[in-house]
Amino acid sequence: MPATRETAKAFVYNRVPRVTADFWLIKLMAVTMGETAADYLNMQMGLGLTVTSLIMSAILAGALVWQFAQKKYVPATYWLSVVLISIVGTLITDNLVDNFNVPLLDTTIAFAIALALTFLLWFHTERTLSIHSIFTNRREGFYWLAILFTFALGTAAGDLVAEKFALGYLATGILFAMIIISLSVGYFFLDLNPILGFWLVYILTRPLGASFGDLMSQPAQYGGLGLGTIITSAIFLAAIVTIVAFMSLRHGGDELVAVGQDGEVLAVGEGKKLIAANDEF
Repeated sequence: MPATRETAKAFVYNRVPRVTADFWLIKLMAVTMGETAADYLNMQMGLGLTVTSLIMSAILAGALVWQFAQKKYVPATYWLSVVLISIVGTLITDNLVDNFNVPLLDTTIAFAIALALTFLLWFHTERTLSIHSIFTNRREGFYWLAILFTFALGTAAGDLVAEKFALGYLATGILFAMIIISLSVGYFFLDLNPILGFWLVYILTRPLGASFGDLMSQPAQYGGLGLGTIITSAIFLAAIVTIVAFMSLRHGGDELVAVGQDGEVLAVGEGKKLIAANDEF
């Protein structure tokens, strides 16, 4: 039923953005930059995987403290956290593979299990995996932990297909793009569960972005275009900053949530223009 001031216990802001075309565009750019920036810090600056991982993890921790201090979606804070967690997720996988010699197949399986366990614990605790209900610290904690594992899993899966299975960066990117398109068709025309569809696409955009990031940055002898990690990272960073600035100025992406007496989501909408909740929630 539609939420009213009589049926709703409270109206709170969701702490993550609405899923729009802008969301997927900037997310794809963020994961692409995460791949190239991790390579730049690790190799071009000569910091090494261990030092780079420690530095970026500390910066990510600070960004997440800032993010958790917000009680609504703030584009600059949120997307800074996404970019940093993309870099750290990449570094976690790279450490396991390069420093600890864990095979890519084993790494992919391990992160898939870790992500599945995160979702199980999240659902067992909160009874929902909906991104329209991230309005408590505990739910946001589950959300960011799941995001971290999606990036680590996406990195491992992308590298497994591109390198271990030797498909190359372009073919790998096209493969994951086709899977995402298939899921989109399932969502819009075949009644694919929206929560399942969202998280599957979220995982798959990581190897999609990483593949095209590697395609742009890697030398020609390795199947890339040879732009280098600095130029590639700068291109996507500039695009991310521009889009985030635009979103901040027009206050886009806000969701106001009507919460019932027992904590369930009654309705969600842009600003105060709530729309009735449906099965997605």
